Amino acid sequence: MAAEWSVLVLTCQRGGCVCAFQRELESRRLRGSLGPRPPALLLAVEDPWARLGSGGATLNALLVAAEHLSARAGCTVVTSDVLRDARILILHMGRDFSFDDCGRAFTCLPVEEPSAQAEALVCNLDSLLGTMTHRLCVGSPPGVWVCSTDMLLTVPAVPGINWDGFQGVRVIAVPGSQAYARNHGVYLTDEEGLVRNIVYKGTEAQIQQCAGADGTVPLVCGVVFFSSDAAEQLLATHVVPPLDACTYMGLDSGAPPIQLSLFFDIVLCMAEGMTEDEFVKGGGDASVKSARSVLWTALHTFPLSMACIPNASYDYMTTSASDHIRSLTLLPGSASHLRFCKTAHSHVDQPCLLEDGSSVTNCLLEGAVWLAAGSVIQHCHLQGPLEIGPGCLLSGLAADSSPALQGCPLRDIVLQGHHVRLRDLPCRVFTLTGRLDDWQSPADEATYLNMPWAEFFHRTGIREGDLWDAEMPRRSRCLLSARLFPVLHAREALGLEDVLWLLAPVASERLARWRTAWRMSWQELLPCLDRVAELGARRDLFFLQGQHKVRRVLLGCQDSSLLPITRSAVHEGYHETVLGTLDEGELDLLCVTSLVYQGCLFLRTLSNDPLLQEPMGSPLTPCCRSGLLWGNLQPGCGFAVSFYFLVASTAGDAGIAARALACIADVLGCMARDKGGLRSGPAANREWASAFGRLESGDIAGGVRELAAERQKWMSSPALLVRAARHYEGAEQILIRQAVMSSCQFVTVGQVELPPLGHWVQVACPARLDLSGGWSDTPPITYEHGGAVVDVAVLVDGCRPIGAQVRRISEPELRLASLGGTPQSEAAMELVCRELEHLQDYCQPHAPGALLKTAFICTQVVQFPSQKPLGAQLMENFGGGFEVQTWSKLPHGSGLGTSSILAGAVMAALYRAAGKTASTTSLIHAVLHLEQRLTTGGGWQDQVGGLVPGIKIGRSKAQLPLRVEVEKILVPDGFTQTLNDHLLLVYTGKTRLARNLLQDVVRNWYARLPSTVQNADALVSNAEQCAQALRQGNLPLLGQCLDRYWQQKKCMAPGCEPLAVRRMMAALQPHVYGQCLAGAGGGGFLYVLTKAPRQKEALHRILAKTEGLGNFSIHSIEVDMGGFSVDVVGCDLKDGAHSREDVAV
Repeated sequence: MAAEWSVLVLTCQRGGCVCAFQRELESRRLRGSLGPRPPALLLAVEDPWARLGSGGATLNALLVAAEHLSARAGCTVVTSDVLRDARILILHMGRDFSFDDCGRAFTCLPVEEPSAQAEALVCNLDSLLGTMTHRLCVGSPPGVWVCSTDMLLTVPAVPGINWDGFQGVRVIAVPGSQAYARNHGVYLTDEEGLVRNIVYKGTEAQIQQCAGADGTVPLVCGVVFFSSDAAEQLLATHVVPPLDACTYMGLDSGAPPIQLSLFFDIVLCMAEGMTEDEFVKGGGDASVKSARSVLWTALHTFPLSMACIPNASYDYMTTSASDHIRSLTLLPGSASHLRFCKTAHSHVDQPCLLEDGSSVTNCLLEGAVWLAAGSVIQHCHLQGPLEIGPGCLLSGLAADSSPALQGCPLRDIVLQGHHVRLRDLPCRVFTLTGRLDDWQSPADEATYLNMPWAEFFHRTGIREGDLWDAEMPRRSRCLLSARLFPVLHAREALGLEDVLWLLAPVASERLARWRTAWRMSWQELLPCLDRVAELGARRDLFFLQGQHKVRRVLLGCQDSSLLPITRSAVHEGYHETVLGTLDEGELDLLCVTSLVYQGCLFLRTLSNDPLLQEPMGSPLTPCCRSGLLWGNLQPGCGFAVSFYFLVASTAGDAGIAARALACIADVLGCMARDKGGLRSGPAANREWASAFGRLESGDIAGGVRELAAERQKWMSSPALLVRAARHYEGAEQILIRQAVMSSCQFVTVGQVELPPLGHWVQVACPARLDLSGGWSDTPPITYEHGGAVVDVAVLVDGCRPIGAQVRRISEPELRLASLGGTPQSEAAMELVCRELEHLQDYCQPHAPGALLKTAFICTQVVQFPSQKPLGAQLMENFGGGFEVQTWSKLPHGSGLGTSSILAGAVMAALYRAAGKTASTTSLIHAVLHLEQRLTTGGGWQDQVGGLVPGIKIGRSKAQLPLRVEVEKILVPDGFTQTLNDHLLLVYTGKTRLARNLLQDVVRNWYARLPSTVQNADALVSNAEQCAQALRQGNLPLLGQCLDRYWQQKKCMAPGCEPLAVRRMMAALQPHVYGQCLAGAGGGGFLYVLTKAPRQKEALHRILAKTEGLGNFSIHSIEVDMGGFSVDVVGCDLKDGAHSREDVAV
């Protein structure tokens, strides 16, 4: 549950780059961080005056929000009626912050959000938005929430605020200690929770008076809620002088400026203990007194209540460096929705050098960078060797700063790089202060670099006159006003070393250079800070470290999702430049190749990137070096496609390259922004054929380059982008096929005597039930994650429903026929192939006879392609051609593994008819090969289920080559018959459409969606539990596994449960231990494990009474302990059921 905002307003100081903050709000809308229903209006509003105060900023923001709502309502003037049902959130950025150029709101927190739709830095603004939207404001009535961003706020998931009968205004408080309250504001309330007064920096007695029974006091935390009525009255004051001066309208009307506090000039007038005279006289000058009088008249009748949130916490972001470092290195309270981490959105070459209690956010740390506990690095690109001691804060440092830092003593200092704009001149300025320094204390009483000013002057040779003008009063001489920081030099470029020398002055020339530079104080620098450039630099660095993440995840075969960072790259516009760079082929930065080292694929380089350097003792071979690809990867320019392209074009492992192509498809899909149609669709446009041909031939780099060249023709509209994405997924399927076809090495074919001409070789196969683990056998999941599937070979209504027969004929041709349900049925499809050209469409699954054509090619009965004509091949090798007939009693899309089992039957019959022999294990892997050549994809569970008899579990390891191993499950005596009595098949009447389901599953797997990865783990685990239940003969436990399996199938392929099936399962649920749709789901057969034996008629009666089911039927099934049979018809030779792996067919 979440609050749904009508308007979100972010206020900023005058001259605070409002356009940059508006962009930040829009970015959050795009990446989905404002919730499923983001506010209709996102407004960054600049204060009309330099020192407006929180009260004036609130009134101005409320006016702007009401004006926009009025315009949307079709009004020509501002009307308060629009506030009646509106829910408005006003966030105040407040004053400048010493430790972040973009203010406290955009101070980055050491947080990653793995569940976020788009990966992004988490700022204090995001934390507060999450707290307000998902916790604090849930259940509140329409009105206006106002929240400061100058604090870190933690609120429990259920804050427990009672909104029943609420009226007026409510302030939010958090419990705090009396000691903390001495420097903050606290509320004094009565027994009913109404506020009597606000005490700011009160005496010990005043604070004690505010304390509750537990000794804590309700701290002012900067959050206020105005009901619609109160907000309307507040809005009405914007036309009354002098309050009109708080708004931009007053500025445009020439009103003199006025400064107002939200709490002490607006909220306080509603406090019960406040009289009008006391309130009005408490103002400053005459204009403020007049403003208070107006506010009293408008608001004092509204009740002011307080809600103090138990277990909430509040931490004001002070100008103390020690406090700031502490807030970024200590974990937040248990009530927080955030979880701090040591390394957030950063690439660190040697993470072991980061001590516990340190913090790194949005950084690229290359080489040996040692960071002590109690230190923070943000927005830095550093190159080691570097040693950063305790108590440090480093921010905004680029890679070219690293040489100056090497060997420099860094301890208890704050070192920051700033983007500054002096009129139209952009420049970089570095500031250096001590952790213990106070910005505003007079120099006579304060420190600089943690030492008294007098000692600093003595050590460096700097004089007071270098820092402050002679006429400046001594009490005004402080760190804030000291002109310490070089900005420009007449003859030389300035750098980080021009402030670092202050730490260890050794040479007089440094002092002379410092004196001749134009220097500014922090006070003078503040108005010149270029927040647009700063936010842009942070984005650049974010995507630069993201490049390393992509490389690390892909080449390290990690189960981390890259889809969130892909979405961010598209939302932030970081794809276009890199697409152009890739298409021009300007890849000259990295020298890359791939090699296999100790079973893992790593990226090697001749550059100075430690991540990519060769390990000791593993030099690149000359053949590897000759294949290096040079690349130019520009940081901040759409890293996603660049690195996916780079990895795809250089990875020697087809599986890694396939995932890289899938990621490019995701980029293109994201660029379409849900406007180009469905992602799943055909991918055989002739324009892409040349690139596909290169991939098929094994030229991955050339194929990827041609894909990129062709892609440029498909970038002009969302529809074309989606079609391009489909073709990238088609290219990915080519590489999956190549990876799966590594299983061919486990196909062993021997020679036997040819059967007599005209004698049929007939193969009959059972169907299969998948009891658990399905989808884990699907490439690429099966060889990237590992798979385990429990299968049962079953007779349906007492017979083996799938079969094929093959015989040699004297004519040099191939006769292909698909019969009805038995060998004696009429042919539904007949086809004669006399030329090799007739086999060309073998890889088009819907072409007539495609499976049979592919079987001839995969068994190498026919060589295709070949210079030798088909007839010549057949006569030379076999003395004639072949006739093949297939049949199945099962409906299309049954979910019982028909197509794969049929492929196994055809290959078994074809091998035998051609005088060849293959074991069951060979057939299992041969079917994998066939289905990849056929381009239908698919895993290995179907042929394991139908070719291996009885109950078994198949497994594959997370490795290539793909090898399937089958273990027979030994069940207790009599349990097989028990299964026969309790298992039933229900035909749902719905046709299964698994093709798109498969595409979706593979896409989600390559994206490594957390739910998909976790579900793959659960599938394998459930398969092992199911096998154990069968070994125990435990029907209830087996039923639990079936039910769990069905939930896992739905998670893997959402949409696989039609409404009629849902109704059917609901009707059967009280009568079964467990139930599941067979295969991929979506239709076909439902199998049920009944509580009572032999329930066919009973279930039929139940379903007959259930509405909305359509044409269903119920069938008996039996475990087939014999397996598939092979018979040579018409002679004495008869092969029985050959189910053992070591028995030749």
